[in-house]
Amino acid sequence: MSTVGHRPSPTGRITIGRTTFVRTAQLAAFSAGATAATAIAAAGLLYGQARQARRIIPLAEAPPPRCDGLYGARLPGKPLTMVVLGDSSAAGYGVHRPRETPGALLATGISRRLRRPVRLHRLAVVGARSEGLVPQVEAAVELRPELAVILIGGNDVTARTPVDVAVGHLVDTVRRLRAAGTEVVVGTCPDLGAIKPIQPPLRWLARRWSRQLAAAQTVAVVEAGAWTVSLGDLLGPRFAAEPTRLYSWDRFHPSAEGYAVAAAVLLPAALGALGASTASRTAVAGREKVRTLPQAAHEAVRHAGTEVRGTRVGGHERGPAGRWARLRRRPALSGRSWQTVALRWLLGPSGAGVERETDHPQQPMPTGSQPGLSTTAQDC
Repeated sequence: MSTVGHRPSPTGRITIGRTTFVRTAQLAAFSAGATAATAIAAAGLLYGQARQARRIIPLAEAPPPRCDGLYGARLPGKPLTMVVLGDSSAAGYGVHRPRETPGALLATGISRRLRRPVRLHRLAVVGARSEGLVPQVEAAVELRPELAVILIGGNDVTARTPVDVAVGHLVDTVRRLRAAGTEVVVGTCPDLGAIKPIQPPLRWLARRWSRQLAAAQTVAVVEAGAWTVSLGDLLGPRFAAEPTRLYSWDRFHPSAEGYAVAAAVLLPAALGALGASTASRTAVAGREKVRTLPQAAHEAVRHAGTEVRGTRVGGHERGPAGRWARLRRRPALSGRSWQTVALRWLLGPSGAGVERETDHPQQPMPTGSQPGLSTTAQDC
């Protein structure tokens, strides 16, 4: 008698034949094996792409130029103290001159718009992850700064730091600074999926991981009383049109013009956090909207250059769906027009050079180094 198919049991219930059961088990085992093989193959592909990206992006050979010093020294008033924390994007890795670093650009822009000197301290460290903010903030609070700008997250993505761990270190840093009376602006994690040496499917995963971290950073930082600006793929679309202008020669870190574009979207938030008048912020004003904080974070990661800060609606910080947040999106500019606007917004109509009294001599580039020399994908 065949054991294939269903058979009635003595109790009247339908039972599965032994052969059918064996074939089902074999099919399940085959499917599990195929899934495991696919997962292993995918992991191997991603590992190979990561190794290829590391080979394409060269190792660091020189530190970024020091930009510490007094900006706008001839202006009246007590200097405003500003600190820059984070990784190599905060330090300005990939440029030669101190005046090309984001810290110098921001200090210059703030000095010119507030008409007062700005003393800049760059505490950012090349290769830092969010956990590396701990010693940086300890040094920062001793300086009692009025403003702190933080750029962090890229290395957490490449190191696959858990989002809650990375965000926890960032929020602790923001809270310590806010408790010390410092205004804080955070440039959230850039979109590593916009980096050309990273190929699909690793690029797609990098984009997803970057956006997840950026959204979590936005929610946590605004809850802690600071401002955020999404950097996202700020340079990505323009890189396709002008790859030699906005990125360094390694195609990973921004060039001097790329940093100018990034600093231009950070400057209005910095001025706003310092309580500058509306007139000081209207050159690249953009449109404002009010959303719940989670909604604002979601929109910000999809639109680079979006500023998010806490706000009140009807006198209340929170509504039924959580804290209220105000978004300000910058106008969509492209190509050289955006670069021109960025430089004029930062340095004034003449685009004049940065005037500062340096605290540190510029460190020479090593023999054999190349313009825009940068570091690895893990140490951004």
